[in-house]
Amino acid sequence: MHIKRPQWLRVNTSWGENYRLLKSLLADSSLHTVCQEANCPNINHCFENKTATFLILGNICTRGCRFCDVKRGTPQEVDKDEPKRVAFAVKELGLAYAVITSVTRDDLSDGGASLFAQTIQEIRNLIPDCRVEVLIPDLLGSFESLKIVLEAKPDVLNHNLETVERLYPQVRRGADYQRSLNLLHAAKNYDQNLITKSGIMVGLGEIWEEIVNFMEDLRNVNCDLLTIGQYLSPSREHLPVLKYYQPDEFAELKSIGEGMGFSHVESGPLVRSSYQAHKQMESLCRK
Repeated sequence: MHIKRPQWLRVNTSWGENYRLLKSLLADSSLHTVCQEANCPNINHCFENKTATFLILGNICTRGCRFCDVKRGTPQEVDKDEPKRVAFAVKELGLAYAVITSVTRDDLSDGGASLFAQTIQEIRNLIPDCRVEVLIPDLLGSFESLKIVLEAKPDVLNHNLETVERLYPQVRRGADYQRSLNLLHAAKNYDQNLITKSGIMVGLGEIWEEIVNFMEDLRNVNCDLLTIGQYLSPSREHLPVLKYYQPDEFAELKSIGEGMGFSHVESGPLVRSSYQAHKQMESLCRK
């Protein structure tokens, strides 16, 4: 059963000059963004501000998470020139902070880790002062694959748990809650100075205590940054929204997270993993 989205959660869509310029640059460079592929509600705001989350390793995912609007199926071959094109786009946009993510590629022996590393390196070669955040899949729990990414020294390593442990079988096919926690733990153990990040969508049927337990689990593996946003079902073929959280509930979750020791908590109905990522980093650096 789909419940009606509240009026206050309507997204304002306006398409300005920067939005059109960015779309043109992405098309000309044969690049994908998760903003477009996943139908992010913030796309007009982010594109207008010349920010985007680049999606590498193609635009077809090998998994079938029931909340996600990214295409699933058999991916194409890895495009070895993609990292250079991403770096060029970052330079053209004049970005000081770049976010790189990917579809999940369980068909690759390293889960795509080497292309993440190459993309980080290409950006650093072209724009040495640009900070890079990577939002990685679980790499099937392989530490060797994770190490390939870590050795490229991203400024932030993000891996979203997405939902509470109980809901994993319904929400995240092919994923494992403890495996994802272990990945974040391993990353922090490998480099204590690395900033780690994760996020959750609420409204999928979790209860309040489960959200708090989820946050505690992340703090137990020394996760630094947390994003909390409202799940919005992309279509009637996807999982339905079972609850719309109120702004004051997001504010309370932010307060709880800060009390637990997260360095920064971004919590709100339209918050997404990479939304205002540069500002999350800036707030951390000011502390």
